[in-house]
Amino acid sequence: MTSFLRYGGTALLVLLVAIAGLWPWLSPPARTGVLVAACIAFPVQMLAFFLLIRFLEDRKRFLLIWVGGTAVRMGVVLVAALVLTQTDRLPPAPTLLGLAGFFFGLLLLEPLFLRPRGAETTESI
Repeated sequence: MTSFLRYGGTALLVLLVAIAGLWPWLSPPARTGVLVAACIAFPVQMLAFFLLIRFLEDRKRFLLIWVGGTAVRMGVVLVAALVLTQTDRLPPAPTLLGLAGFFFGLLLLEPLFLRPRGAETTESI
């Protein structure tokens, strides 16, 4: 459970830093789109990571969860694209780029926190 909480805290920090870095260069509607993208990406990513660590010991299920998580992320981006083309409330480009970018960045963090149970100790150099 500690790797899940550490990943969640780090993921939230990465999202906040990315949003803060982008903020000065975005228009107000684009800012809203990026915030909505972060609010969508974070829970989806946390669920995917939770399932990964849940089935970390079972290689077959782990691979199935990993592929399924990737498919879910792509599906979320596709659904967001379809919704954004039907509404004028959010600008599509910054929202979709933010969503895809957040998914990619948070996905790159996963291997840093995926360790088999019992391997939580730090190794000496």
